[in-house]
Order: sequence, then C-alpha cells, then structure tokens
Amino acid sequence: MKDRYLDFVNSPFGTSIARALGLPKPEVLRRHRADEAEFAGMAAIGAGPSPTLFDQLMRVLTGIGMTGIAHDSAPDWLALAHRRGAMSGRITPRAADSGSANRVHALIFDATGIAESSELHALYAFFHDALRSLAKSGRIVVLGRPPSTCASPRAATAQRALEGMTRSLGKEARNGITSNLLYVAGSADIEGALRFFLSPRSAYVSGQVVHIDRPAAAPASWTKPLAGQRALVTGAARGIGASIAKVLAEHGAIVTGLDVEAARDALDQTMLSIEDTSRSGGAHAALIADIAAADAPAEIAAALASAGGVDIVVHNAGITRDKTIARMTDDMWTSVLDINLLAQERIDDALLAQNLLRAGGRIVAVSSISGIAGNRGQTNYATSKAGVIGRVQSMAPVLRERGVTINAVAPGFIETQMTARMPFAAREAGRRLNAMGQGGLPVDVAETVAWLASPACANITGNVVRVCGQSLIGA
Repeated sequence: MKDRYLDFVNSPFGTSIARALGLPKPEVLRRHRADEAEFAGMAAIGAGPSPTLFDQLMRVLTGIGMTGIAHDSAPDWLALAHRRGAMSGRITPRAADSGSANRVHALIFDATGIAESSELHALYAFFHDALRSLAKSGRIVVLGRPPSTCASPRAATAQRALEGMTRSLGKEARNGITSNLLYVAGSADIEGALRFFLSPRSAYVSGQVVHIDRPAAAPASWTKPLAGQRALVTGAARGIGASIAKVLAEHGAIVTGLDVEAARDALDQTMLSIEDTSRSGGAHAALIADIAAADAPAEIAAALASAGGVDIVVHNAGITRDKTIARMTDDMWTSVLDINLLAQERIDDALLAQNLLRAGGRIVAVSSISGIAGNRGQTNYATSKAGVIGRVQSMAPVLRERGVTINAVAPGFIETQMTARMPFAAREAGRRLNAMGQGGLPVDVAETVAWLASPACANITGNVVRVCGQSLIGA
C-alpha cells in the first residue's frame, strides 16, 4: 500500500506545506537499485584509544571504492592510508545548513580499544564534530568488542555503553540515516557486515547490534554471493516471502518457493517472475505443501533430496489469528503456534536427520517485533515469534558444530497486503513510531535475509536483526 503522507510531504508543494506547518517530513529512503552504484563517496573515520580494526577497515573501503578520511581522534588512519597508497584526508565539520556538497556518506568509529568508561569521550568528540556532515541516507557504524570477551569489568562496562550511544544516534540523526553496532570478537572478519550496513540494502535496519565472532570466507562474487546455492523459502507466494525469493534469486540462488494449495496460482506467478528476471542458471521450482501437516517435513525433505540437498532455508511462512486471550479459541492458539513455530522445528529436524542441509548451510527465520515487545490481542502470535528467537539463540551452538548458522530477522511495520487491512489509526501509528517515520518494504526484509544467507556471514549466528526502522516499540 502506498504511504500517501510520505509521498505528499516529499512533493514540491507538500514540502512547502510541511515546512510552514512544522509537520514531520520523513526522508525517502535510498534503497538498492541495479542502475545505481552501491557504494560511493567518503567515510569519516574516528577512533578511541588503540583501535584494532583499521587494517580490515582500510581493506574493505578500498574494495568497495569509498575514501576514508580521518577525524582528529584517528590520526593513525592517515598514516595507514599513506602506507597503502590510498586516497585520504581530514574531515572538516560542516554546519547543519551547509547543503549536500562534499558531505560524507558514512561515519565509522573504531571503539575496540576503549577499556574504561572515561575513554568513551572520544565518541562524543567524533560525533559532535561529524554528525552534521553526514549526507541524507548516510550510514553510522560503530565497531566494538563483545563485553563478554573483555579482560576486565571496566572494559566490559565501556563496551556495553556503545549500545546506548549507537541507538541514540539513530534516533537523533533522522534524514534516512541508519546507525548500527558491530561487536567484533578477536580477528573476526567484518567485510560482509560492513558491506551490508554501508549499503542501500540496509535502508530500514537501524539501532541493531550484531555479534561477529570468527573468520569467514568472502564469496566468489560480491554481486552474486549465492551463485549455485539452493534455497527453500516457505510462504513464498506473496508479500515478504515473494520478495525474499526474488532477492535470493537476484543474488544467484536457485530457489524453491513453498506455499499452500490455496496460494498455488500466486506462487506460480512469483516463481515465473523470478525465472524471467534472475538468470541464475538454475531451475527455480514451486512446491505445494501445508507445513502444519504431519507428513509435510518428509514431503519437503524428499523434494529437496531429489535436487541434491539445500544450502539455505528461510522460514517465512506464518499466520495471525488475533484475539485477546480471554476470547481466543483453542484452534486459534494451536494453529498459530503450529505454523509459526513448531513447523520450523519439524522441517529442520527432517532436513538435518537426512543431512540435506549441506555444509556451510544457512537457516534464517522470520520473527517479529511482536515477539520482542508483545502486542495486545496477539498472545499466540507473540508467543510463536518469541519462540522463534529462542530457537535461533539455543540452536546456534548446536548447529555450529555442523558448520551451519541460524539467525532471525524481526520485521516491524512492513507495507504489505496484511498491514493495508489494518485500521487507519493503527496503520499510521505503525508507520510513524520509528526513527524513519515510515513503514518498511518487503524488500528491506528480503535484503537482510539475503545478507544473512551469504557465505560472508559464516561468522554470524544466533543473532536477531530487527528490520523496523528502529521502532520505538520494544527493546
């Protein structure tokens, strides 16, 4: 559904009205487009004492074609750039009304060396100087160390403080700017995460904390990171599921889209459209199954076995049956838990028992911010989606022994046919109660799923990434 308010206040006439009346004016988010460069411009680099990730950061920025310019808090950056023969310079803070010329496109702060709370002042100095120099739809990325790995309580305290700073920056920056924190353990690779969080693909992901804990190999191609891999997407006929199937195919995956008999026509159309546009070199397929049925796991396993196994499993299928718990029937409770949670367990059990999820496999489950914050009239749905999060976190160490990662995405308000049916007031509240002041699109969820499915995310597991524009609801 179209967001008419967003369209209006960003039209020439609407802009003048919004300015005159003091109305909020959400930024039209810059999302990935095939005809536009994914990365460009300058990244301003700041640091606390003894930063440890400059070498990796230099390699990534050079690889994506961005120029790193140093803030006074990061004098070592210039020396490193000179040794590497890379373009660089110093950031000159700009006034808020200085226009878009020469603005930086990202602010990156290496806080990995901060060992006590007094050293957090370096964050203030950098962002106080640099935030107003950040372009619209810019990116803020803070790099830290997982508090659990710190050598002292003081260091852990300071590193945990980064979460409050990063989330607050996302709420202050506005203008379509995102702010995210990467906790990097030891010598873990940051390229996969940085490429995502610096790109337009993460347009609706802000205020998130991602844990990266080990090395990971780069894909053979960053433009087709899923080339040759087979993916299963449940609930693929429409909405978010259809977008996930499309984006995975665009990234090179061979997709099997699954849905129920009633959605057969829509599923066929989705899979045909993927065939027309993806050119992945493989045969995409539609699979009809009711994942709540007792024989569904065996049926799905047999279909995937005939294709030689699967590399990526995306658990997207889900339903709502909303009522307050006092008015909720037993069937409403049971059906939501069965489809949204128990079916995921049964399908994965079947695939793992037959070794159909190949080495290096990825499981990505779609949760919801309702599973984090709860929601009136959705005790069944919130329970199921919180269970998805619990499953991801508890299964991560178990699956790691098999070389498999499992993560979740938790969408907030996403513009779909389902949200279009919401009452006007509830729909507008969902759209506006986030740092972006607007709803997300199905492609925002799909891009996050595709990132977590990438070979470059072999070092990210047990994470829950909200795709909610930094919603004011929940943690």
